[in-house]
Amino acid sequence: MTVRLGVTGATGRMGREVIAAAAGREDCEVAFAVNRDPDGETIEGVDIEPAAEFHSLVTDREPAAVIDFTGPESAVDYARACADAGVAFVTGTTGFDDEYEALEDASEEIPVLHAPNFARGVQALLNVVGEAIRNLPGYDVELVETHHNAKRDAPSGTANRLLEEIEANGDFGERTHGREGEAPRSESEIGVHALRAGNVTGEHEIVLADNHEEVRLTHRAEDRGVFAAGAVDAAVWIAGQKAGWYDFADVIGE
Repeated sequence: MTVRLGVTGATGRMGREVIAAAAGREDCEVAFAVNRDPDGETIEGVDIEPAAEFHSLVTDREPAAVIDFTGPESAVDYARACADAGVAFVTGTTGFDDEYEALEDASEEIPVLHAPNFARGVQALLNVVGEAIRNLPGYDVELVETHHNAKRDAPSGTANRLLEEIEANGDFGERTHGREGEAPRSESEIGVHALRAGNVTGEHEIVLADNHEEVRLTHRAEDRGVFAAGAVDAAVWIAGQKAGWYDFADVIGE
């Protein structure tokens, strides 16, 4: 069975990678791809169409799932259109605030999968960081993440997800974002540092230190293709699921 996919933000960094990843597989195909200003571009043989036509395309082209890497507001608009059309929605968009509730509302009508990171290695990191925190109680914890200079949200969505896992498995107080001046470290804080430079794809490192020892857990993405491949995996998987809220861990687990 070939799963038909819709792609948003098609000419962006991730949109291009998603189309390329889908083109290299036999279990799926791109039914349509949209961008705000397509300018007649074609990617991997797929004509890029105006985002303004998304509502009609998601109905007429009958995709089984839509993959989104755009922005919080546009992601919510696409999710609502997918809910109206009964089409599954996969998004790797980060930086959500109040918009997140709208995504959850859509999951009552269709399967929705949101993940801040679609790299399988990051999922493995999430699986082990909690165990490390539990095994090293009282150790100082610092998280450093680095991304390209055009990334908008800080900390990254992946960093926030890692922080949630850290906090769920230890006794921590506030998050301290960077330090300046006289800033002695408190026992329960988690230090968080966001670096933005060049064209770094993505790197996350968790440092645990105390008792004259140091443990570092690191994930480094060397190419955006790893995220695109995971997003396509998620879209193919979610096409057969019932309405509800899903995470990339559900895809990996199965």
